[in-house]
Amino acid sequence: MTREMVDWDLAVKIGSRIAGEGPVITREQAAATVAELRADASRSTGLVREFTGLDAPDGTAPVLVVDRPGWIQANADGFRTVLSPLVDKLTDTKPPSGLALAFGSRVTGLEVGGLLGFLGGKVLGQFDPFHDPHGRLLLVAPNIVHVERELDVDPTDFRLWVCLHEETHRVQFTAVPWMRDHLFSEIRAIAETVDSGPALEDGFQRVVEALRNGTGGSLMEALGSPEQRAIIDRVTGVMSLLEGHADVVMDGVGPQVIPSVAAIRSRFNERRGGVGTLDRLLRRLLGLEAKMAQYRNGANFVRGVVGKVGMSEFNAVWERPEHLPSTVEIADPEAWIARVL
Repeated sequence: MTREMVDWDLAVKIGSRIAGEGPVITREQAAATVAELRADASRSTGLVREFTGLDAPDGTAPVLVVDRPGWIQANADGFRTVLSPLVDKLTDTKPPSGLALAFGSRVTGLEVGGLLGFLGGKVLGQFDPFHDPHGRLLLVAPNIVHVERELDVDPTDFRLWVCLHEETHRVQFTAVPWMRDHLFSEIRAIAETVDSGPALEDGFQRVVEALRNGTGGSLMEALGSPEQRAIIDRVTGVMSLLEGHADVVMDGVGPQVIPSVAAIRSRFNERRGGVGTLDRLLRRLLGLEAKMAQYRNGANFVRGVVGKVGMSEFNAVWERPEHLPSTVEIADPEAWIARVL
């Protein structure tokens, strides 16, 4: 049904055109960059394991080094997966009609393509948790080259630094096998609480307008009942944990293996507004757009708990969904410690 409501092929075509090919680089330089990123991702697995104590099984989620169109295609597929429970809820009640004009077809293909094109020129890497069977890690080579040149940092150091962050996300989802299903179950739970009909169609129209115009609209605002807001609050806590944990890992491991890490972190923080990882589209859709707050608050939570009880005790957060922090606990690590430990 999602194919009838969104022209995904058009979205990928438009997004790829907007994103462009990226910086000028020779064939030899491109091959060397791809090889280095693959090696850095592989090296990062052991570094993340040693620092966090999380052990990801071999041969699960693959690591792919992609260009901008490759990232756009992957995210169009992911976006379709994320939206499918809501679309199915609507189409179970009645076939696409007026909604197909507002949310789907070529119009929405153009709108989603614009969003994908904008992000496709910025994202350095991303773990895609919705790709079967266990997710996949995407490293966007042209964007990494572009940013390392823009920041004027050592390419070898910067590539390993990026891989440390993104590999931490891969480890989070593969060493914690219930995380992927838990996140998708929360999205399905939102769909189950939605009443189809004119109100839902109006809500989708507001989401599409928000995506097109860059306003702060989200599913929470468009469809947000108290029950749905509670679910989104839980998702916010999870996203903050995942991003903050990855930042703590890259900053904890970095000084040991990346000589220029301090300069990289300083320069990167200056440009970080609007650049993120781990399914940026999902955050935009759910209204989780406070990127800097997510990194900052999530990292403060992890450091607060680890500083109090150590990494081994902190890892109780990965044992079961009930141990995940709420947004209130993200801001109050002592509350999480009191509840879980």
